[in-house]
Amino acid sequence: MSRSRTESDEVDSATVLSALGNKYSAEILCAAGTPKSAQALSEDVEIPIATCYRRIEELVDAGLLTCEGRRLSEKGRRTNIYRRTLDEIEIDFSDDAPECSKKRRTEAKNRLQDQLDD
Repeated sequence: MSRSRTESDEVDSATVLSALGNKYSAEILCAAGTPKSAQALSEDVEIPIATCYRRIEELVDAGLLTCEGRRLSEKGRRTNIYRRTLDEIEIDFSDDAPECSKKRRTEAKNRLQDQLDD
């Protein structure tokens, strides 16, 4: 699986648009507002787990999703936990090439969301 990106990593707009253009990517990002495993995302979006893993890898490569760590699953296996890195994205098509601007999620917002979900 691909590495997680930090906020300082730059990802070109074409990579972001390519990842967002794939079927189910937007649904996965919506479902990943709170930390979830690939299995949970697959169930939430109602897609096969193999498809979910492919989309997760593309979204991580584009810097739109991050692996927050690992947890034990209900079956006692270690599983990666993912969360989206942004809440909003704007795409500007006015120049020769599209430009993306993202509103990143803050750690404070993530912590608050985690507290509300507990």
